[in-house]
Amino acid sequence: MKTIAIGVGKNKNITKALEIFKNRYSIDTKLIQTDEELVKSILDEDIDAVVRGSLPASGVIKEVKKYFPEISRATFVHGEEHEFLLTPVGIDEGATIEDKLKIAINCGEFLRKLNKEPKIAILADGRKGDYGRSEKISKSIDESEQLTQLIKENTDFEVKNYYILIEQALNENCNVIIAPDGIIGNIIFRTLILVNSWPSCGAVTFGINGIYIDTSRDQSVEGYLRSLIFAYKLAKL
Repeated sequence: MKTIAIGVGKNKNITKALEIFKNRYSIDTKLIQTDEELVKSILDEDIDAVVRGSLPASGVIKEVKKYFPEISRATFVHGEEHEFLLTPVGIDEGATIEDKLKIAINCGEFLRKLNKEPKIAILADGRKGDYGRSEKISKSIDESEQLTQLIKENTDFEVKNYYILIEQALNENCNVIIAPDGIIGNIIFRTLILVNSWPSCGAVTFGINGIYIDTSRDQSVEGYLRSLIFAYKLAKL
């Protein structure tokens, strides 16, 4: 039988979600109360998946990076109208072109494990015609074009630079959205998921041995339930 470890913090929606989850699935669960226990669970080979639940994230990620320094995360937005990975979503992730290339490759390979073909959208701080409006905008546009080219050279994934036009990327059913950096990615996540209630399964974590689903401390019961089901299905692959 599979075992999932779940972090329980101040937001008790996670415990309500767990009750519903256990009524639907036959699985062992382990409740985690501290960051230290959560890290141990991620490193424990006898635990099949770990869900952060409502525990704080910063201490967990910082500690896990001591063992797996190449960690990155992508939020899996999963609804009837849209299904895609949004990345980077950690505010300290995706700072360089090299980081985002690794993330893009991780996302594409992950989707193929789910029998889905990656269609990647690269974003920038402005439209292509905005080049020169500021040094920051021009740098972001340059990097988005470089990243698009590197993905084409290093993978066989479909990829297109949408610059700042995220709405076009979603209208064209891209299933990987790569933000200019983790700060912007985190803001997009909060706008779509926490403000507009788009359904998210949590963020899958790349660069570790095992399955760790990162979740917001502010999620609803339904949001946490989706994350638990997502972790369970990944553990069965």
